[in-house]
Amino acid sequence: MQQAGVITITTRATARPRPTTSPRRAVAAGAARVVSPAIYWRRRVIVVLVAVALVFVMARAGAALGGSTPAAPERHPAHVASTVVRPGDSLWTVAERLAPGSDPRPVVDALSDARDGTVLTPGETISWDG
Repeated sequence: MQQAGVITITTRATARPRPTTSPRRAVAAGAARVVSPAIYWRRRVIVVLVAVALVFVMARAGAALGGSTPAAPERHPAHVASTVVRPGDSLWTVAERLAPGSDPRPVVDALSDARDGTVLTPGETISWDG
């Protein structure tokens, strides 16, 4: 017959009480060090310089990794597309040529509003700034 192992469960009631504060360490005998105001300000200046250098290095690393710079983004002129109306063209085919690869419905709506119901004339040039 095999004997079972012993299991010990320790609960808060049976655990050894721990001190709530760390014990005080004895201070070496002698006078406490007094820091002069010059050393106090030197230390503060060094901390500020290290913090500024750290911010500068992080900004350069962010820019090198593809982050945006704090400057305003450059403004690029709007893309202006133009096409000449061919015989048999509709607003839809003109819109597809003006904005290839995108949904032509907004262009058709803009062309329709701009033309006020006039028909397309072959040879007419239509420009659209998309």
